[in-house]
Amino acid sequence: MVHNGHNNRDLPHGLMIVLRQVSAAIITVVTLRLSMWAFDVNMSDSYQALMIIATLLALILFPSRQQTGLHSSNRVWSASLSLFARWIFFFAILLLLGYGTKTSSIFSRKTLFTWLILTPPLLVMAQVCIDILISRMILSTENVRRVVIAGANNLGQALAKKIDSTPQLGMNVEGFFDDRSEDRLENKSSSPILGTLKNLPEYIRSFGTDVIFIAMPMRNIQRVSELLDRLRDTTASIYFVPDIFVFDLIQCRTADIDGIPVIALCETPFQGTQGIVKKFSDYIIASIVLLLTAPLMLAIAIAIKVSSPGSVIFKQRRYGLDGHEITVYKFRSMKVTEDSGVVKQATQNDERVTRIGAFLRKYSLDELPQFINVLQGRMSVVGPRPHAVAHNEEYRLLVSGYMIRHKVNPGITGLAQVLGYRGETKTVEAMQKRVDYDLEYLRNWSLSMDLRIIMKTISVVFNDKMAY
Repeated sequence: MVHNGHNNRDLPHGLMIVLRQVSAAIITVVTLRLSMWAFDVNMSDSYQALMIIATLLALILFPSRQQTGLHSSNRVWSASLSLFARWIFFFAILLLLGYGTKTSSIFSRKTLFTWLILTPPLLVMAQVCIDILISRMILSTENVRRVVIAGANNLGQALAKKIDSTPQLGMNVEGFFDDRSEDRLENKSSSPILGTLKNLPEYIRSFGTDVIFIAMPMRNIQRVSELLDRLRDTTASIYFVPDIFVFDLIQCRTADIDGIPVIALCETPFQGTQGIVKKFSDYIIASIVLLLTAPLMLAIAIAIKVSSPGSVIFKQRRYGLDGHEITVYKFRSMKVTEDSGVVKQATQNDERVTRIGAFLRKYSLDELPQFINVLQGRMSVVGPRPHAVAHNEEYRLLVSGYMIRHKVNPGITGLAQVLGYRGETKTVEAMQKRVDYDLEYLRNWSLSMDLRIIMKTISVVFNDKMAY
């Protein structure tokens, strides 16, 4: 009988998820109580309500799914950034709630500031301790699962390397089963060939293997079906590893539609809770920027109006989410306002750029009105930069994966821009590289990644020689 792999050996993984969520909520409330105690603040109805709201937000916002092995230095750093980003977002929501309900003045500023500073390091310490504890449970002898892989092809060998390099999975690869001899394999693996596919069922019955991964091409689905039929009287958990990674996958994940399993090959990262987090962070950041820069924007508008004839705001058609056309705002920086079927990119010493416009473009101040686009829901603070419609129509035929970047709202800044692909794109290869980074952003999005890009953007703006 084929099992789906849910047994007592999976309990540590489920326990880790629960402990992470519960510990985050407990620490959030305990640090608030300690901050109140430090400044002799009494437990009033307002603080009780704050604790309840904080508990619910902590259970929703703080990550519940992370890889084990958090105690390695790279993962501690990555997890710390993620927790810090979510904590700032958490705190921003509370501040907005306080502002919206006009109750922020009730709470002690010293208490809230202490709470803001005290909580993140304790959250990281708790996550590390939980990870170490659960990892030891997973790595104990009785929890390590014995694994064989049907198919010693590139996919099967890549899977074996992943399992071997991640001991926290609690799996040990015993070897492969393949109808080819070792001398016919493209790459050699440290795990041996244990036999042919015909030998696999007998091996499982004789040695009590726990997990079978079938890593055979989808074109051999008939052989896969025959193998599954021969494995029906084993008690091993069986997983099919489809060779879908020959495609350019964006946010690949599994799901089901009323019990029918489906695999997402290309999907937006902003589904469900992640979509809510992204939208809230966009609104919060855009609101703060517009409030802080309002006097500067007014001064820029006056300078543009008195220095050259024409409108203050330049409106240009761009492609937005799902390829729908949107209107993007910028401060006018040129003598012309091109938005036709042919748009010439700005070049160095471009005669169309005004004196005020050159300064604005150098420090990206011409893009400040796009934060209004963010509040309208047309754009995000971070995402693939939108191109003029004319450029889209040109490059979608020349650059592989170009239109996939429209699975999310376009951004004011993006991964490609902070890595140097900003300004004029003189060649198709340069545009391809920009799109490659846009797709990498879609594959690996996180709130902490957005914050790192924003911080990097500030540095790039003052040191970038590509803006003109």
